[in-house]
Amino acid sequence: MDEDAELSLTVSQLVRRLKGSHLHAEMEREARECLHQPEIRLDTLKDDVRKFLRTSGWERKLQNAVHRELHVGRLSPSLPVAPPEHLKEPLAYMRKAQASWEKRILKSLNSMSTELGVPLARMRPAAEQQDLSNKWNEMSTDEPDLSRFRPVYAPKDFLEVVVALRSPNHDSGENAGARSHWGLIQVPLDVKDITQLRRAYTELSLATGQLGIDDNAHIHPDLFENDYIDIGKKVLAEQDSAAAQQYSRRGCPTGLRADLWALILNSVNQPQDVMRYEQLKAGVLQHDLLVDNLIYKDVKLTASNDDDYFVFEDFLYQVLLCFSRDAAILEHFKHNSATPPKSYIQGKEGDEDYAVFYPPNGVIPFHGFSMYVAPLCFLYNEPSKLYSVFREMYTRYFFRLHSVSSACSGIVSLCLLFERLLQTHLPQLFYHLQQIGAQPLRIAFKWMIRAFSGYLCTDQLLFLWDRILGYDSLEPVAVLAAAIFAFRAENLMEVTSLASAEAVLADLSTLKVMPLIQIFLFAS
Repeated sequence: MDEDAELSLTVSQLVRRLKGSHLHAEMEREARECLHQPEIRLDTLKDDVRKFLRTSGWERKLQNAVHRELHVGRLSPSLPVAPPEHLKEPLAYMRKAQASWEKRILKSLNSMSTELGVPLARMRPAAEQQDLSNKWNEMSTDEPDLSRFRPVYAPKDFLEVVVALRSPNHDSGENAGARSHWGLIQVPLDVKDITQLRRAYTELSLATGQLGIDDNAHIHPDLFENDYIDIGKKVLAEQDSAAAQQYSRRGCPTGLRADLWALILNSVNQPQDVMRYEQLKAGVLQHDLLVDNLIYKDVKLTASNDDDYFVFEDFLYQVLLCFSRDAAILEHFKHNSATPPKSYIQGKEGDEDYAVFYPPNGVIPFHGFSMYVAPLCFLYNEPSKLYSVFREMYTRYFFRLHSVSSACSGIVSLCLLFERLLQTHLPQLFYHLQQIGAQPLRIAFKWMIRAFSGYLCTDQLLFLWDRILGYDSLEPVAVLAAAIFAFRAENLMEVTSLASAEAVLADLSTLKVMPLIQIFLFAS
């Protein structure tokens, strides 16, 4: 397809998507109202309306909306005639593996429902609805018996699925390169080498000023920080999503981060967003879902036991319970290799006329899922705003960390990138760990599937997520994982078992993210 035809298709897709949006309706209403203003003349009507929309800020809002559509993977101009499943995932063996994994998850959930005698969904009695409404802001004080419930799966279960992937067209026999057998990932995906990473992440070079490098609240900010913060304020004043994303590549100042992230994600939290959140809350009050117990249990096992996040327990319940009811999340499955699970009402198993997505958002939480939300609680203290930002973070990035796909920011590619970086730059360490049965990926996978949430101290985690947003990629997660092994290489060369290797890497709370990434990429 030539460039003109591709551009034309992209524009038509954008117009089609934006035409039914709330933004389009607001712009249309604003344009109609401006017709009553005296400066709008009939002979120059089109130009006058455009000028009005530009000067009143609507042009910037439209640019931000276009920027968002281009970055969430919804537009696929290069494959206009491909079947929908190919747009979701082009490789057949990946689609097959993901489908098989989904069947296992759904079977586990249905088995739990049957064994415990707990329905997948039920209407709450009026008294129970009122009781939940009364304690909505203090759900952490409730102590339900969750001992019978177990997570549907844990990261180590998903790792085995990723490790088992094999391409039918790839020679993994004796004639294949020896180095490919060192690691656990044996699929031929295209991942960046160190030279390509340096070119892609030039703003992280040692010669470039960064936030997250030896900055301390007790030290007076140097000239770079003062100037950098001033630039950040100007970016926010302009309300330009693309500029905010570029700015985030060098880190976001603490006082500006919440607004910058919301701008990058185009999460405006307008009255209709608040109304939508209240509707989701009403859905939680009206219906009890089996997955609610999985959410409660996950928060209790993870965030509630974390020194940084336990104070946000109520926020986590509120956001995750509403998230499970949000049918708008189903939209992201158009560019996700996964398929939302279905259940059948009235016992009509297999009859599509009685099929419903379960849970309503199509996402079954796993052990650690709540940690995608927990760090955001430091930035947003308004539930509807917190929810809006988390929803955008999930549908743009986090879903890729727990689904099988060939996407460059998918968990399979991140695992392969991690192993390649270690094999290439620390071959002795990789070989040593492999020989003692301590494959590096078995240690690092739990970090990567949660984007390091719960493993790094919060300020360092937010510096990492700044770069994820700035570069619109999860690759920094894999680079950091490799950098941590490089940093602890001397100690790891002395270990003799998987348990001792895990002990060396058990505490990451003192690590400084940006120095590690910089040194690994540009000084190794």
